[in-house]
Amino acid sequence: MTSALINLLNETRQNIPVCTPPLWAQTGHLQTILGHLIPSEKISEPGITLNVTLEKETERIHSTYLEGTTKTVVYLFHGLGGSAEGSYMQRTALRARSLDHHVFINNHRGCGQGAGLAMEPYHSGRAEDLSKVIEYGRAMMPEHKHIAIGFSLSANALLLLAAKPHLTQPDYAIAVNGPINLDRASIFLQKGLNKIYDRRFTQELKTYMKINRPQDIGDFSLVKDLRDFDERYTAPLGGFKNREDYYQTCSAKQYLPKINIPTVIITAEDDPFVSIQDYQEATYSPSTIVHIEKHGGHMGYLTKKGLGCKRWLDLALDAYLKAFTAGN
Repeated sequence: MTSALINLLNETRQNIPVCTPPLWAQTGHLQTILGHLIPSEKISEPGITLNVTLEKETERIHSTYLEGTTKTVVYLFHGLGGSAEGSYMQRTALRARSLDHHVFINNHRGCGQGAGLAMEPYHSGRAEDLSKVIEYGRAMMPEHKHIAIGFSLSANALLLLAAKPHLTQPDYAIAVNGPINLDRASIFLQKGLNKIYDRRFTQELKTYMKINRPQDIGDFSLVKDLRDFDERYTAPLGGFKNREDYYQTCSAKQYLPKINIPTVIITAEDDPFVSIQDYQEATYSPSTIVHIEKHGGHMGYLTKKGLGCKRWLDLALDAYLKAFTAGN
């Protein structure tokens, strides 16, 4: 079954048209920024609110469950500074619901509507959090197939989970634009126009701290960028010795050969702060499909349609979801 599925996923990758950017979105920066700014449809279903308990009973994740009719469950996990309300989360939920799948749209610890539900911060290595949500879903629907989709920070965490069979894993995984080398990604964020993203991430994380851990803020003036934040807050609050320990322990690149479930990795050569070099140098397990687009930026993936554009990533995710569920 696995080798037949991998063959189907390979065929699917070959049949997905390339992301051809419109003239006004030719660079990775324009793809990233415009992909974020261009409005997109949001899901209108109210869903059922769930607070999933994590390893510590005092720590919970806010999740919205949308009931489907198929034998497939799709879990969505957002990126750094994001929430379940992110446009890419909402669009992907709409795609999964158009296929009548069950969907869990998740907020990481303290994010979005989950503010105040957890004291320990989320970070790129929280594979155990993703696992707990999937464990919850498996208990609800034990006879179903379970697919997890992680974006950016969550893509890295999902790849970690896909390499850790001692945790509750999904049956299949899709990781989009994951920073699989956290140290390099944080350094890239300090260069040139990337400082725009660094400033935004840092400000959003400061807001996160004000909401969830105001007692630990200290002197925010010492935090100039994401590397400062990770040294002062992410590492010590997450149980790491320091920033370097966090980056080394939680970077997925070293674990990619150990992935033991069918996994699709999607990224772009022109991602401004996730180095394509790490993906080109990495060693992969036989159960992994690597889909690298020349254009797309960081989760932008605007492809031309006449004088306008459409969302290439939505089309790609739709195709891979259909491939994963072809035998269901």
